[in-house]
Amino acid sequence: MSDFWTRMAARGPDEVVVAGVPIGEGSRVRLRPKNQADIFDLVLDGRVAVVEAIEQDDEGAFHFAVTLDDDPGRDLGEARLPGHRFFYSAEEIEPLAEQAARAPRFRVLVAGIGNIFLGDDGFGVEVARRLAEQGTAPGVDVVDFGIRGMDLAYALQRDYDAVVFVDAAPRGEPPGTLTVLDPELPDSGVTPVETHGMDPVRVLRLAAELGRVPGLVRVVCCEPASVGEALFELSEPVRAALDQATSLVKSLVMDMIAESAGPGSRDLAHE
Repeated sequence: MSDFWTRMAARGPDEVVVAGVPIGEGSRVRLRPKNQADIFDLVLDGRVAVVEAIEQDDEGAFHFAVTLDDDPGRDLGEARLPGHRFFYSAEEIEPLAEQAARAPRFRVLVAGIGNIFLGDDGFGVEVARRLAEQGTAPGVDVVDFGIRGMDLAYALQRDYDAVVFVDAAPRGEPPGTLTVLDPELPDSGVTPVETHGMDPVRVLRLAAELGRVPGLVRVVCCEPASVGEALFELSEPVRAALDQATSLVKSLVMDMIAESAGPGSRDLAHE
């Protein structure tokens, strides 16, 4: 029985050829459910989705885990939460013509973190919102994780080569000062789970315990002027730094892509 569950838990291949087109993580496909077995099949028929993973069952059949291309809660699907992540067979997905030019394999996650109800702690969330509105380069995902530290740690288990955390952090500088940090992975050990208020260091440690951390990690932090209860807006110095912070994150992402010839990611599974 243990061998059965081991096989079931194993990832499938990186790519599967569907209708003559290689399909892998990041491929965009059109859903064509065959059985129309439930309301989801009826609603999702014809919708465009993104392949998040390929899994293979004990009988050798391939199953494509997908999230909807236009789902505002797509990051919840990436965190494997039901209602945002769906499985279809090779016969139920239709490769889009654009797959002839696959998206670059180097992938970057920009993670805005913070609590919008605690004044300047919402800095990272606002930067992520602005970046998402402006659009991103292929292979770059911008996600507002807010205070969902556990979801962020799980997101890092996906095939991201690099991550940029955007957060407010007091470092003794004048309010609004931006700093780029190249954090070292904390020593291993059991990380207390704090679903409300996990800083980048805690997220990295938890991600390492789960098994994987991207090879390139940067933190863009802003010196807060005020972090307190019932402060629903950023202070003036921090708000004034938003444009510069947005440009800084874009520049870091482009630098990471340029460094993509180096090591991609390091697996930290427990031995």
